[in-house]
Amino acid sequence: MSILEELQWRGLVADCTDTAELTKKISVPLTLYCGFDPTADSLHVGNMVPLLALRRFQMLGHHPIALAGGATGSIGDPSGKSQERQLLTKEVLGRNISSVKVQLAKLLDFETKQNPARLVDNLSWTENIPFLDFLRDIGKHFSVNQMAAKESVRARMEDRETGISYTEFSYMLLQAFDFYVLMRDMNCELQIGGSDQWGNITAGIDLCRKKLSKTVYGLTLPLITNADGTKFGKTEAGAVWLDPQKTSEKDFFQFWMRTDDKDVERYLKFFTFLGQNEIAEIAKTHAQAPEKRVAQRELAKAVTTLVHGADAAKREADAIDAYSGKISGAELLDHFPKKEFPKAGLAGEGTALVELMVHAGLATSKSQARQLISGGGVEVNGERVADINRKVTVADIRHDKFVQLQKGKKTHVLIVPV
Repeated sequence: MSILEELQWRGLVADCTDTAELTKKISVPLTLYCGFDPTADSLHVGNMVPLLALRRFQMLGHHPIALAGGATGSIGDPSGKSQERQLLTKEVLGRNISSVKVQLAKLLDFETKQNPARLVDNLSWTENIPFLDFLRDIGKHFSVNQMAAKESVRARMEDRETGISYTEFSYMLLQAFDFYVLMRDMNCELQIGGSDQWGNITAGIDLCRKKLSKTVYGLTLPLITNADGTKFGKTEAGAVWLDPQKTSEKDFFQFWMRTDDKDVERYLKFFTFLGQNEIAEIAKTHAQAPEKRVAQRELAKAVTTLVHGADAAKREADAIDAYSGKISGAELLDHFPKKEFPKAGLAGEGTALVELMVHAGLATSKSQARQLISGGGVEVNGERVADINRKVTVADIRHDKFVQLQKGKKTHVLIVPV
């Protein structure tokens, strides 16, 4: 299966210039690139589809380039935006690029000797070009009529309230210039990106043809949406970031676990390197018992392993097993919140459960703790408590390490005697 056939099977082809010709072209290794503007100090899950596509090409011997938009990021791409982006300084963009290098190294292989990925910054070939020279050498090859006809520009021009600034209008020229420079200097023959980049990509193809007399190609991938039409990668807390300081490993894993049944098979194709047979088997198993969320678990494990490592993926998967009762014993200490309590307080008659609940943060007061117990919402070591006067003693200490308190179905705290 060629890379193009694999992308088509995965549902990752939106538009392609001359499919037949590109199919022939990629039968041997070529150089391709995908650009991203470093508008934040972390990539987010929405960036993963095109960057993973670069990796899929790389795994088949092609030469990938990740282009950081130190120049284009200072302008702001109008594609898919109803308002102009906040302009970022060169210093902020530089810091952002440095931050995302670590994440890129997890998605692309920069170390292989055969076809290592490369990271370039378009500021390096843009910042020293005089404005008049750029207009004369590059701008003259673009028709304003054609630029205005591009969907990304036309949509903004039709909005009488916001419109489009000259700054944003020039973005297409800068991206086209990137393709031209990469073709000229690195023999880069293919640009990939989201479907909203089609106008910018074709502008670069035209520029390469006019200035270099070279044929280059473009391939876009669909913008991912959830089955209900909502934007992918957004939660109530905001974007799902790849940086664990911005989105914790737990929240990252749980984001994938919450994938709708209608989306999960698509996302296994989009965001993992699992093959056809593996995904088909997962989908079959999932269909037999959807409530077990087998497919979501495999998706979460695969993507978390890719972004945060295998240890993080196992840790979060084990935590889910702990909450569901599949993990027990001393291993629970690795997964549940802990609260220390003097062991002497559990000696003799022990300490009232309601007091321990307040101490553990499971209730704000003893009266609230009594209400929770009366409502059947409290367990000690997995056994529901009915007696509001229940005492916790040393006899309740499990594995000589902790007492497990539970409120409702999901809130656990381990009382650790010290």
